[in-house]
Amino acid sequence: MQEAVVEFLYSTGFAVLTWKELVMFAIAGCLMYLAIVKKFEPLLLLPISFGMLLANLPAAGLMEGPQDGIVGGLLYYLYQGVKLGIYPPLIFLGVGAMTDFGPLLANPSTIFLGAAAQFGIFITFLGALLLGFSPAQAGSIGIIGGADGPTAIFVTSRLAPELLGPIAIAAYSYMALVPIIQPPIMRALTRKEDRQIVMEQLRPVSKKEKILFPIIVTVVVGLMLPSAAALVGMLMLGNLFRESGVVDRLSKTAQNELINIVTIFLGLTVGATASAESFLTWQTISIILLGLVAFSGGTAGGVLLGNLMCRLTKGKVNPLIGAAGVSAVPMAARVVQTVAQDENPGNFLLMHAMGPNVAGVIGSAIVAGVLLSRFG
Repeated sequence: MQEAVVEFLYSTGFAVLTWKELVMFAIAGCLMYLAIVKKFEPLLLLPISFGMLLANLPAAGLMEGPQDGIVGGLLYYLYQGVKLGIYPPLIFLGVGAMTDFGPLLANPSTIFLGAAAQFGIFITFLGALLLGFSPAQAGSIGIIGGADGPTAIFVTSRLAPELLGPIAIAAYSYMALVPIIQPPIMRALTRKEDRQIVMEQLRPVSKKEKILFPIIVTVVVGLMLPSAAALVGMLMLGNLFRESGVVDRLSKTAQNELINIVTIFLGLTVGATASAESFLTWQTISIILLGLVAFSGGTAGGVLLGNLMCRLTKGKVNPLIGAAGVSAVPMAARVVQTVAQDENPGNFLLMHAMGPNVAGVIGSAIVAGVLLSRFG
C-alpha cells in the first residue's frame, strides 16, 4: 500500500515541481490580478496569464508536439494559429469592423502623427542591436513600440518565435498601462497654453469616402509592401464590412463572435509560450525594459510632431493628439481627452485624437511589413 502511494506521488506534477515553475505561477497570478482587479486589458491579459499557468504545469505536456505516434498537447495544436500567422490577421479583421476611419479622413494630416508615433520602434531596434540581439530579434522587440499586440505577435512569430512569450506579455502590459505611462510624457513635452488649445470641429465625411478608403489603402499598401498585405488587407476588409452597410451580419460577427473566439485562442497560446526555461532569463528583463523605451519613444515622437504641427498651423492643432498615434485604440485617444480636460474642462479632443490613433494602427502594420520584408 505504501509503495502504491509513493508511486502515485512520483507520477504527479508535485514530484518534478521546481522553484522556476513556482515563480511562473506567481507571475501568472500577478497578471491575473492586473486583469481582474485593476481591469488592465483583461480580454487578453487573462487568457495570456492562464496560458502561462497551464504551460508551466509539470508533466502536463500541453505544449508538447506529437511524438512516436502519441498525440500532442491541446495548446500545441491551438498554437499553430500563431505559428502560421492566422490569428493576428483575424484579430485585425475584427478591429477593422469596429473602427471608424472618419476622423482620419476628415483630417488627413493626422496620418503623419500616426507615422511619427512609430519612432519608438526604430529607436528600440537600434538599442536592441547594441545589447546583442540579432536584427530579427531587435525588430520583434522594437514593434512593441507600436502598442499593437496582434502586430507584435505576428512579427515575432515570423522573425523570433523564441521571444514570443516575453514580447507579447510586454506589449500587452504596456498597452494596459497607457493611462499611467503617457500623461507624464505628454505634459513634459508640451506647454500649458498648447494643451489648452481647442481644435475646430471636423468636417463631415461622406459614405463614398468611407467605402473607397479601405479599398484604396489595400491596393496601395499591398502593391508597395506585399508583406503587410495580410494585416492591412484584413483590417480594411473588416472596415469595408462596417462601412458598406450591406453585410451587417458579417460586420457584427467580425466585431463580436469571431474576434472574441480568436482572442481566447491567441491569448491562451501566446501565454503558453512563456515556459520557465525560456522566460526566466536576463533576456526577458532586457525585452521588458526595451519595450518601455519603445512605447515611451513612440509617445514622445507623436507629441513632438504635434508640437511642430501646432507651430506650422499657428495654434490650430493641439499637440496632445500626437500621443494618440500609438496603436492602442481607443485607449490612447481617451488618455488625450483626459489630459486635455485636466487643462481645459470644456475641451473635447476625443474625435480629433481618433485620427492619429487609427492612423497608428495602419502605421504599425506597415512597419511590421517593412521588418518582415527586410529580416523575414
